[in-house]
Amino acid sequence: MKEKKIPMRRCVGCNTSKPKGELIRISAYGGDVKIDDSGRANGRGVYLCKSADCFTKAKKRKAISRNLEIDISEQELERLFEELKEYER
Repeated sequence: MKEKKIPMRRCVGCNTSKPKGELIRISAYGGDVKIDDSGRANGRGVYLCKSADCFTKAKKRKAISRNLEIDISEQELERLFEELKEYER
Protein backbone atom coordinates (compact mmCIF):
# COMPACT_ATOMS: atom_id res chain seq x y z
CA MET A 1 0.00 0.00 0.00
CA LYS A 2 1.05 3.55 -0.63
CA GLU A 3 1.93 5.71 2.33
CA LYS A 4 -0.14 8.83 2.69
CA LYS A 5 1.87 12.00 2.11
CA ILE A 6 2.00 14.34 5.11
CA PRO A 7 1.83 18.01 4.07
CA MET A 8 4.64 20.11 5.53
CA ARG A 9 4.37 23.82 6.30
CA ARG A 10 6.89 26.39 7.53
CA CYS A 11 6.35 28.40 10.73
CA VAL A 12 6.78 32.15 10.10
CA GLY A 13 8.16 32.60 13.62
CA CYS A 14 10.99 30.08 13.83
CA ASN A 15 11.23 29.09 10.12
CA THR A 16 11.14 25.35 10.81
CA SER A 17 9.14 22.96 8.66
CA LYS A 18 6.65 20.78 10.52
CA PRO A 19 3.62 18.67 9.61
CA LYS A 20 0.59 20.83 8.88
CA GLY A 21 -1.36 19.33 11.79
CA GLU A 22 1.16 20.55 14.36
CA LEU A 23 0.84 24.20 13.32
CA ILE A 24 -1.87 26.86 13.66
CA ARG A 25 -3.06 28.65 10.53
CA ILE A 26 -3.88 32.36 10.53
CA SER A 27 -5.90 33.43 7.50
CA ALA A 28 -6.79 36.78 5.97
CA TYR A 29 -9.79 37.16 3.72
CA GLY A 30 -11.60 40.37 2.87
CA GLY A 31 -9.55 42.40 5.35
CA ASP A 32 -10.49 40.10 8.25
CA VAL A 33 -7.66 38.29 10.08
CA LYS A 34 -8.59 35.23 12.12
CA ILE A 35 -7.30 31.92 13.37
CA ASP A 36 -8.35 29.14 11.04
CA ASP A 37 -9.26 26.06 13.09
CA SER A 38 -10.12 23.91 10.09
CA GLY A 39 -7.04 24.81 8.04
CA ARG A 40 -9.24 25.21 4.96
CA ALA A 41 -10.66 28.73 5.21
CA ASN A 42 -10.62 31.03 2.20
CA GLY A 43 -7.84 33.54 1.76
CA ARG A 44 -4.12 33.76 2.23
CA GLY A 45 -2.73 31.93 5.24
CA VAL A 46 0.38 31.72 7.38
CA TYR A 47 1.37 29.04 9.86
CA LEU A 48 2.72 29.32 13.40
CA CYS A 49 3.92 26.82 15.97
CA LYS A 50 1.76 26.39 19.06
CA SER A 51 4.14 28.40 21.24
CA ALA A 52 4.11 32.00 22.41
CA ASP A 53 7.81 32.24 21.57
CA CYS A 54 7.19 31.74 17.85
CA PHE A 55 4.41 34.31 17.88
CA THR A 56 6.61 36.94 19.53
CA LYS A 57 9.36 36.26 16.98
CA ALA A 58 6.87 36.61 14.11
CA LYS A 59 5.45 39.78 15.66
CA LYS A 60 8.90 41.31 16.11
CA ARG A 61 9.88 40.57 12.50
CA LYS A 62 6.40 41.62 11.23
CA ALA A 63 6.25 38.30 9.42
CA ILE A 64 2.50 37.79 9.81
CA SER A 65 1.45 41.01 8.08
CA ARG A 66 4.21 40.69 5.46
CA ASN A 67 3.22 37.14 4.49
CA LEU A 68 -0.50 37.89 4.54
CA GLU A 69 0.24 40.97 2.42
CA ILE A 70 -1.98 43.26 4.53
CA ASP A 71 -1.44 45.82 7.27
CA ILE A 72 -2.39 44.50 10.72
CA SER A 73 -2.87 46.90 13.60
CA GLU A 74 -1.19 46.40 16.98
CA GLN A 75 -4.61 45.79 18.60
CA GLU A 76 -5.40 43.09 16.04
CA LEU A 77 -2.08 41.36 16.74
CA GLU A 78 -2.77 41.45 20.49
CA ARG A 79 -6.22 39.89 19.90
CA LEU A 80 -4.62 37.11 17.85
CA PHE A 81 -2.01 36.59 20.56
CA GLU A 82 -4.74 36.15 23.19
CA GLU A 83 -6.48 33.57 20.98
CA LEU A 84 -3.20 31.74 20.39
CA LYS A 85 -2.66 31.38 24.13
CA GLU A 86 -5.65 29.02 24.17
CA TYR A 87 -3.89 26.69 21.70
CA GLU A 88 -0.65 26.68 23.68
CA ARG A 89 -2.22 24.83 26.59
